Amino acid sequence: MSIIDDISDICAAVHRLCVDDDDMTGPLAFDAMRALLTLRNLIDHHAAVLTAALDRLRVAKDHGRSTRELLIVMGVAPAVAQRLIRIAGSLTTLPTLAAHAADGVISGEHADAIVRGIEHIGKRSPEPIDDTQRLNHVTDLLAQHFSGATPAEIIDRARTLGNLIADDTLGGVPAAEDRSINTLTKSKTTDGRIHVEADLDVEVGEKFQAAMERHGAPRPEPDGSPDARSTERRLADALETILDIAAAGGNDAAMVPRTHVLLTIPADNPRLSELEHMGSVTRATMNRLACDPTITPLLVDGETVPLDVGRDKRLFTPAQRTALYIRDRCCIKCGAPAERCHAHHIDHWSQGGDTCLENGCLLCPSCHADVHHNGWEVFIGADHHPWLTPPATVDPHRRPVPSYNRRTLTLDAVAVAA
Repeated sequence: MSIIDDISDICAAVHRLCVDDDDMTGPLAFDAMRALLTLRNLIDHHAAVLTAALDRLRVAKDHGRSTRELLIVMGVAPAVAQRLIRIAGSLTTLPTLAAHAADGVISGEHADAIVRGIEHIGKRSPEPIDDTQRLNHVTDLLAQHFSGATPAEIIDRARTLGNLIADDTLGGVPAAEDRSINTLTKSKTTDGRIHVEADLDVEVGEKFQAAMERHGAPRPEPDGSPDARSTERRLADALETILDIAAAGGNDAAMVPRTHVLLTIPADNPRLSELEHMGSVTRATMNRLACDPTITPLLVDGETVPLDVGRDKRLFTPAQRTALYIRDRCCIKCGAPAERCHAHHIDHWSQGGDTCLENGCLLCPSCHADVHHNGWEVFIGADHHPWLTPPATVDPHRRPVPSYNRRTLTLDAVAVAA
């Protein structure tokens, strides 16, 4: 029997599932839909298996093309082609997932979410994850699927698992929180417009999302009818509003609506802290965000009931910031202008650190991330000024360094810092 005959048999089976409307009942429609979805899942799986075969046999490469291009030429949508390629590449490394897909119990979208989730977890670990760890993570994500989770929820779960690994592993900064790989590109189009594309870490992304939600929300038309603008148009208008606010330079700040950025911190497990729009963050990032005056931390119990919003004197007062400006004058690590700096709690606010001059210093956003993620430490020396201890990767002896504005002074660094 040829493949064409096989396809004819499959088509005939599908047609038999479609009962005439006059004879259709609710149970029949439900059972037919379930059968069709199982068949669809099987087709998704075998399409991925054949994609792996096309790649292995160099069907496209021998003609100077990629397998993705071949799939698109065959009529596969670009996003689906990319999904098939991702799943095809995981068939040997994730056999448990492949076995469930071969049984028709998991859709291509869910399988792809698990594949991307495992890749996400792997990128957040400084060391490659072994087969046992990979199996544990796949089992966890499969359990999410069988409990009714959507592909997006599976990705969120993988992100949380990755953050737990990053918290427990030296040097395990998750990609989502690594601001050193942030990018924003802009290019003019042929019709005189500008195209903007950005890849941002979770902190900047949360601020962006919150600003878009605040300034891009639908608003009624003058006659009371719903907002006629598309979502894309509303977001573009929101960006213009944000640029106008920035251009105003803070003038009439009282008239500018404040963007609300919320960080939820479980009291019994701060490692599961989440931003409202961007989701899970590591504990190191949670500690850093607690210093950011634009973010509101919300402490909740195990049932997500708020216990406390902020804390008295969580943020440095204007007078305290003035004192920090006078003492530090700039970012204590790189010398960035004081106006661009956060007031950092040396002993983390989330761990009981006081909001006072002796527990504060100025750090720009980039250096703030270095202190929380990359091994730099801050302490107040005997001279009542902040000092930095670099990580061993920068200085094997970890010799203390005075704050930026004091490095030209003649000081016995070790004696003064002691």
